[in-house]
Amino acid sequence: MRKVLLIASILFVAVASTACINNLAVQDLNNKAKIYADKGDYVQAIERLKSSIDLDPSVFETHYNLAVVYTKAEDYINAVEEYKKVIEMKPDNADSYYSLAVTENNLAVDIEQLKVRMNIDDTLFTPEKSNNETTIELTDELTDKEKNLVKELYDSAIANYQKYLELNPNADDKQEVEANIQKIQEAQNPNRKQAID
Repeated sequence: MRKVLLIASILFVAVASTACINNLAVQDLNNKAKIYADKGDYVQAIERLKSSIDLDPSVFETHYNLAVVYTKAEDYINAVEEYKKVIEMKPDNADSYYSLAVTENNLAVDIEQLKVRMNIDDTLFTPEKSNNETTIELTDELTDKEKNLVKELYDSAIANYQKYLELNPNADDKQEVEANIQKIQEAQNPNRKQAID
């Protein structure tokens, strides 16, 4: 998480100085979003960044910053979707893969802990925030679809960590990333860890 926050501050600065941002309104919204995010007012930061994207959806930094703010707000559902957009925009940006991997891992954990659930239409929701008629009858156990989604998220997190290392083979945090991959693999297959021990 430390790396995501560092990258966020770098990109917020980059938004202010990037020559391709000619639209002062976009720049102003991004600057205001940073102020709100720094204060921990993620709702206001998200609103400013969404407005900035409405004005100019082509600014990579705005999308990245939105993903980071969703991550800080622990809204991993939206963060994952935004990081995927970021990767579409710049598929060679190693840090985007790292951030997506962290977020997918966090979302998988939230699903396992029943903090995020799946509706009958396969959309995800936070139980305390939902008043939707498509909401499933909640139980204290994951549905088969939720179990499959957790596995997919873990698999994707591993793939994204690996892509990060592929794009950044001399990464200072290479051992940490490899340890994260190993932890996810062990979480997916607890019998494997027992066999190793």
